[in-house]
Amino acid sequence: MEAAFRVYQLTRDSRNFDPFAMNTDSIENSFISINPPELRFQFELEKQTFCDLKVLNKTENFVAFKVKTTSPKKYFVRPNTGVIHSWDSCIIRVTLQAQQEYPPDMQSKDKFLIQTTALDPNTDVDDLPPDTFNKNSGKLTEELKLKVVYISPTSPGGSTRHVTFQKSAQKLDTYSSQSLQHLKEERDSAVRQTRQLQQELDMLKRRRSRSDPGFSFTFAMFVGFIGVLFGLLLNLSLSSPPTP
Repeated sequence: MEAAFRVYQLTRDSRNFDPFAMNTDSIENSFISINPPELRFQFELEKQTFCDLKVLNKTENFVAFKVKTTSPKKYFVRPNTGVIHSWDSCIIRVTLQAQQEYPPDMQSKDKFLIQTTALDPNTDVDDLPPDTFNKNSGKLTEELKLKVVYISPTSPGGSTRHVTFQKSAQKLDTYSSQSLQHLKEERDSAVRQTRQLQQELDMLKRRRSRSDPGFSFTFAMFVGFIGVLFGLLLNLSLSSPPTP
């Protein structure tokens, strides 16, 4: 009777199972099987993206699970805790929040941990005890570790192109900054040379004005000539007889 019930459960689950919705690779422990075996996100700047994990309960017991991550502010996990009925499955959706910059070499150091344990048949699945996943509680608790992989949305080699484009952009920014700095230095040098030439020209003008008395001598001759001419006119006016 128990064997017949198990076959029925497997048949029911197989009707709800879509083999084309999942990859062939998976990761598992004695309680569950997870597909895919890693979290793969199509990474795009300033855009949310998600990855669905299909978790299959491989036992005839209820299995509780809990999802943890090294970057809780970066990812949104629903559900992060739950219970899977015997021979049943559930979908855990992990959402990567919109990011403002590319990670170095499109590599992620983030990790996920999924804790699992079998539940007692009399456990209230809506109110799990606080020590459900505590290894020291005496219950068998197992863990699965998943890494994060970023993928370009264009093609399998797109991530390499993203990195190449990012490095090219960084090199272009560096070259532009260096060129701008070089132009500023040339401008400052030209300004300094112009000021130096102006100072030398002013100095030459002052030296010439001190060493060339031509202007003062000419002015003195002109004033003397006017004085002589005025004196002659005055003498003529005094020496001429009065008109009758």
